[in-house]
Amino acid sequence: MLAQSLCSRGALEVATSRYIAAQSTGQLGWLQTVLSPNATYTENLALVDINNSTLREPLKIDHIHTLVDTTLCATYSELIITSTTNPHNIGVQVRFDPNGSITSIDSIVTTIGDLYFSQFAPSHALHQVLLEDWSTIPTPSRDTRAVLQAAADSYYAYFTNNSLPVPWGTPCTRIEGGSLTASGDCRDNLPNGAAPTVDKRYVIDETVGAVDVISDFGGLGADTHEFQVEGGRIVRIHSMTLCRGRAAFNCGLPMPDVLEQPVSS
Repeated sequence: MLAQSLCSRGALEVATSRYIAAQSTGQLGWLQTVLSPNATYTENLALVDINNSTLREPLKIDHIHTLVDTTLCATYSELIITSTTNPHNIGVQVRFDPNGSITSIDSIVTTIGDLYFSQFAPSHALHQVLLEDWSTIPTPSRDTRAVLQAAADSYYAYFTNNSLPVPWGTPCTRIEGGSLTASGDCRDNLPNGAAPTVDKRYVIDETVGAVDVISDFGGLGADTHEFQVEGGRIVRIHSMTLCRGRAAFNCGLPMPDVLEQPVSS
């Protein structure tokens, strides 16, 4: 149960910290007081027994970035694990009921073999995200939830019809796995496609101008995209995309040479 007022930012952050403690230790006991008896747990869009999930694997988390959605009573956390022997990037949405109990945990768990994910990919991702500004936006300057979601939806619409406009900001950066695939103009290296994205699940945080979407992405499979939006325009994207199981290693794409090497100092 949440100790603070229902769905307040502080209460959601505290409850989400228990999920993060469970992942870092591999001990589900951290969730005992907040997990609903009927809670569901998915990994890469598949329903999984939480007792046989990645949550049972202790992972040393090097970076945590969390969005808080007080309207939907949900959070999204980006976790970066740079261990070269067991590297992961994990994106997870946690949802709560009106009593403050966790009703669902939906995670995208990526590792070697997934899109732009090599042994050193998380270190490269961490290097990039530490350069970013996720400061709280003053209330009068914040985009509305509708504007934030519309920006994200326009991105997904592009992949069904490449002639549709996307509200790109300038500059705009995109990190996919561990690869900086756009630096300045997010139209760079954007693939053409005509595959719809389905099963979209949103977490929106107006305080930092961000929206995360977990989905079955354009035929590739399980995916999370986090968008940072300023004045209705997309200025930053973080994505994690599963390739293992449905597609080839790195989704059949060449691995960038830079990801085959440690981050240079």
